[in-house]
Amino acid sequence: MLKRRVPRVLVTGFLMAVAVSGLSGCRTSPTVAAYVGDEQVTVSELDAALDSRRSEDPDIAKFADANEDQFTRRVLTLLVDEKVYAAAAQRYDVEVSDDDVRARIDQLLGQDDPDTVYGQLAAQGVGKEDVFENVRQQLLRQEIAVKEGKAPGLTEAGLRAAYEKSRQNPTTIRLGYIVVRDQATADAVLAQLTADPSRYAAVAAQHPGQYTLPQIEERTPDQIPGPLAQGAATAKPGTGFTVAVPEVGGVVVAFVGPYPPFEEVRPQLEQQAAAQASDAGGALVDDVRKDLDVTVNPRFGTFKDGQLAADNDGVVKLLEKDAAATSAAPAN
Repeated sequence: MLKRRVPRVLVTGFLMAVAVSGLSGCRTSPTVAAYVGDEQVTVSELDAALDSRRSEDPDIAKFADANEDQFTRRVLTLLVDEKVYAAAAQRYDVEVSDDDVRARIDQLLGQDDPDTVYGQLAAQGVGKEDVFENVRQQLLRQEIAVKEGKAPGLTEAGLRAAYEKSRQNPTTIRLGYIVVRDQATADAVLAQLTADPSRYAAVAAQHPGQYTLPQIEERTPDQIPGPLAQGAATAKPGTGFTVAVPEVGGVVVAFVGPYPPFEEVRPQLEQQAAAQASDAGGALVDDVRKDLDVTVNPRFGTFKDGQLAADNDGVVKLLEKDAAATSAAPAN
């Protein structure tokens, strides 16, 4: 289903549990929090990262105080991921600049207020640094997928192919309906809409009422009113029909809007293709993680199915939806 605009990234979409595959509990030292290949995250480095996040925002500190173990595991996993992704970027010879990250964050924010978004994230223990790094990782996954030929949808040809597939096999109907007093008026209104579908809002405004839709809406078949369902299912885009419905006090002019042009839906097509590329790149990053034999000191969590977690909480993975997806703002 294609929407007419890129949906706004919601704060809730930032916070998703992520499986940390390949963690094992063998090579440990009291001074080492995690081993990542030949590198280490020391306990002192972890403590410094925890203190830095606490001092960044009082709300983060408040969350950390109330969820100390969870917060520690979250930050440790973020530190581990930084090293894993650095190794993956080196293996596949890709790079994402800070400017690229900022541009992506701005895109995800849309019209959302950055202070509001970051305030909500801080209340959940997530700081700007964490958002920035996780957006970088999202982009790295995409770049890796592109480099390895796993992201054909991000090309111009791929985007147009996805558009044609969606246009030819839509899962929703772009429907508007206007209630008028009699059949003669209904015929005239339908003729206006058929001649110029872009005037739907203006024509609807001339016939306001409880049952008139002011704008064409995308609806699944089960969301279409019963008297209009059959006609809407068979009408071609850019055409309509009329139905007398005494219960609404007149004649309903139903109009199936034409499919939006490619450039109008391009932002969402790009978003969908980016999400698919991120998934493909994530699988390649997981291979790197396994090769690095990531090992975490058991004192920071219990191991279940190869994951570092306790009390059913996970670590934080930001911005992978999308959502999905979801909101952030520049860290610098």
